[in-house]
Amino acid sequence: MRITVFGTGAVGGCVAARLALAGADVSVVARGPTLAAIRDGGLTLRQGDTERTARLRAAADAVELGPQDAVIVCTKAYSLAAAAPGVAPLLGRETAIVPAQNGIPWWYFHRAGPPFEGEAIAAVDPDGTLLRALPPERVVGCVTYVAAAVPRPGVVEQAAAGRFVLGEPDGSASARATAIAAALRAAGFDVELTDRIRHAVWAKLWGNVALNPVSALTLARIDEMASDPGTRRVLLLMMAEMKAVAGRLGVDLTTDLEERLAQATRLGGFKTSMLQDLEAGRPLEIDALVGAVAEFGRRLGVPTPTIDVVEGLLRVRAARIPER
Repeated sequence: MRITVFGTGAVGGCVAARLALAGADVSVVARGPTLAAIRDGGLTLRQGDTERTARLRAAADAVELGPQDAVIVCTKAYSLAAAAPGVAPLLGRETAIVPAQNGIPWWYFHRAGPPFEGEAIAAVDPDGTLLRALPPERVVGCVTYVAAAVPRPGVVEQAAAGRFVLGEPDGSASARATAIAAALRAAGFDVELTDRIRHAVWAKLWGNVALNPVSALTLARIDEMASDPGTRRVLLLMMAEMKAVAGRLGVDLTTDLEERLAQATRLGGFKTSMLQDLEAGRPLEIDALVGAVAEFGRRLGVPTPTIDVVEGLLRVRAARIPER
């Protein structure tokens, strides 16, 4: 199975390195110092006291690699529209696209049934560019839990065992999803195949919709936000509003709100990905994590007042991130 990982940040680098070390036929599309480092010395994966280096093909232009069996897209959601044309040369007749990204994906309403079957989501795909460039019928839905960091180009540090949830948008079992799951399992990831991939999307987003934006506004770690009475109340209000939106779309999040927040709190003194992006001077994933939920609320007639306020504040904060 030929696999290309498109985007070699923390998650993409971790996935590519582990696939290569497991013997998979894997390549990467990268750029700048990361591309140079991989070509020169390989892609190094650090886990605790262990360090291993994988040798794999790396290209700046996907044309060099040609059609693949699967493309695992690991760019940030806000970069996807710009990156989508670069994915095209990797797509053969049967190529599967596996988007390993946070938040509500552009393909969400593909095979979703009424009332929004096939529609675009304005927050993440305002003019339908992604639906055209990355056809949703190619998508194997993906939710990923990979804690990793990039201390320098060509080196990835993985903090904990990674987990993937994969599923077809229509809930069917498929040979392609099974094959992709097998490749990821061989690389050491925990992989679940599900017939409810949208439920998995919302289950992860339930924490991200609140913790990420509030951390960017307050500069607080997860444990600090959960223990402070003021921020804790905001988190729970946002989570309750998101649960109501998901429920109107047929997704029943059964975990108690307090327990769901407690699950996140057990991560301890951890900075959310949005806070890390803020501190690094990178754009923030507002649209996929917050904007799409607010949009769904408006379309469904479900009030999301706390989410709306936090989104407004967050956009002002994001506009003032110094360029680096």
